[in-house]
Amino acid sequence: MTSPPEAVERDPALPFKSLQTLITGGFGLIGSALARKLVAAGAKVRILDNMDLDSGANRANLAGIEDRIDARIADLRDASAVRQALGGVDVLFNLAAQTSHMGSIAAPIADHQINASAQLALLEAVREVAPQIRIAYASTRQIYGRPDRLPVDETHPLRPVDVNGVGKVAGEAFHLIYHRVHGIKATALRLTNTYGPGMRIRDARQTFIGIWLRAVMEGKPFEVWGGAQRRDFTYVDDAANAFLLAAATEACFGNVFNIGGDGPHGLEEVAQLLVEVSGGGRYEIKEFPPARRRIDIGEYWADDRLFRSVTGWAPRTRLREGLQMTLAFFRPRIESYV
Repeated sequence: MTSPPEAVERDPALPFKSLQTLITGGFGLIGSALARKLVAAGAKVRILDNMDLDSGANRANLAGIEDRIDARIADLRDASAVRQALGGVDVLFNLAAQTSHMGSIAAPIADHQINASAQLALLEAVREVAPQIRIAYASTRQIYGRPDRLPVDETHPLRPVDVNGVGKVAGEAFHLIYHRVHGIKATALRLTNTYGPGMRIRDARQTFIGIWLRAVMEGKPFEVWGGAQRRDFTYVDDAANAFLLAAATEACFGNVFNIGGDGPHGLEEVAQLLVEVSGGGRYEIKEFPPARRRIDIGEYWADDRLFRSVTGWAPRTRLREGLQMTLAFFRPRIESYV
């Protein structure tokens, strides 16, 4: 199931037609986007999600197609549920995680259990139950810490600044070890700020873009901390396509890849663009709260040329267009997300 570089020009979900797929964290932002693409392509889709209220999971994300999905509500730490979910699976999109950086400081043991220990247990279950499957694992740019150089490529040192980053380093490393030692076909994608329809907007646990979107839709001001620092942003459909291509491309297994997007953009520039495309809104520039500053990585944008060269992937959605589509999605559905 190796996709040539030019495969991105066609539907990247097509190689999965008739295959049994499993998406951990399937009710979340990227997981639900993957589920929709896979269902449309004729794949068999199973999801495993604990529906934690502090996560990005939302049943509204799969409205209209949930009857075509084998949805299992269980935690990744439930060994029995994980083994049952792996039965007959050909491809695993492993997205389940604790994603809140401040949350990892407040509850470090729980963060470690989900992002590290549960990942190791999952891989042991894969080795025992489904050693033939392919795995695309969601890692994060946070593991680099404060960059020494920009853009950041995959050779940059890993220096996580919070408990969440440490757990994700471990989760990623476990996948690579199981590839090297046990032959499990696993790859990891280091994601940057991912946004789009279906994201968590009730607060800033997933990304600050979410709470900004909610504020402009409710006619309230939002805060921009600092404002000058630059970041890159990946629209959710582009991120989902990256996972599909990673899981379909033999050269990806055993390797890690950065995923970037449209950028870099200064944070105040993003705020101004959001106000412009929403047709109104206002924001205030404020200093970083001390607790946030201690774990903030500063400026970041990815050098993702390696993944582009291996798979032919490229982000297709500009930030302006992505914000417009995201607002258009949420305006008639906001009650389901706040």
